[in-house]
Amino acid sequence: MRATVMFGAGDVRVERVPDARLMEPTDALVTITRASICGSDLWPYKDMAQTQTGRRMGHEAIGVVESVGSEVRTVRVGDFVIMPFAFSDGTCVFCHEGLNTSCVHGGFFGTESVPGAQAEAVRVPQADGTLYVLPGRTDEALMASLLTLSDVMGTGHHAAITARVRRGGTAAVIGDGAVGLCGVIAARRLGAERIILLGRHPDRIALAEQFGATDVVSERGAEAIARVRELTGGFGVHSVLECVGAGDAMLTAVNIARAGGAVGRVGVPHYAATPGSEPAFYGNIGINGGPAPARAYIEELLPEVLEGRIEPGRVFDRLVDLDGAPDGYRAMNEREAIKVMVKP
Repeated sequence: MRATVMFGAGDVRVERVPDARLMEPTDALVTITRASICGSDLWPYKDMAQTQTGRRMGHEAIGVVESVGSEVRTVRVGDFVIMPFAFSDGTCVFCHEGLNTSCVHGGFFGTESVPGAQAEAVRVPQADGTLYVLPGRTDEALMASLLTLSDVMGTGHHAAITARVRRGGTAAVIGDGAVGLCGVIAARRLGAERIILLGRHPDRIALAEQFGATDVVSERGAEAIARVRELTGGFGVHSVLECVGAGDAMLTAVNIARAGGAVGRVGVPHYAATPGSEPAFYGNIGINGGPAPARAYIEELLPEVLEGRIEPGRVFDRLVDLDGAPDGYRAMNEREAIKVMVKP
């Protein structure tokens, strides 16, 4: 079969690889109908050391179940499914607590042991706990939004939940990528009265405003902090959704949160120590978040997608076939695209 393989920084190729196959009795084999390139895929695209074997990419997908292992009970051949970016058994203590990304038998797609889903097919471990079976026939127009439930919409929602977004409160979203834009959707649906987007790209700002952003701050660093403080009477916001993962973004997040507020960080951190720990301490600012348990959030978010009340699929602004995946990486890295969908 064919799959997207990253061999080093800027070096993405579509290669022939061994066919995905069942390896454990709890596995399912899924034929991919849609996958996508994630903002977190751009970190290795920028700095991955060159390798001979490469890394098979992709952790967001929807598709059709081709076969299942002997111990799979709730997923059947022919089911149309959402594949969250992390696999989980659905039965351990952490899964029962809604934290599937900490599953004792879980892990992440796109690793050496569990190759990624930017491919024609993928092996899904712990199929019963991982895959979400979609009911009946699904409108083609909903495919993009359904795909976001595998990661970015769930991650934006997780940022809002861990930032303690509340009805009537103020929220700021740092980052105008797909996760940040989905964070705007999440903050609005949770009732934030004011949503400030920190972003600088006109196309993304326009979409954020359609999703519910009330203010835009395009400055960075100290100027951004001063501007958000100005917009909030000098106090800062109740909730900050940090959707980037860079040290400067985290430092900004802490400094625009009001006393007693919270930061929900979902950007994969690229810093050794959390910036802003002293002002966070003296401001009684909570710092929460981590990998989103996207599987746990599907049940809540899916009805709103199916009914068209939220449209997170609008973050996709480019569609490519598998051969176009390398250029999709380039386009996202150069900010020519917000998020790229791959249709094998």
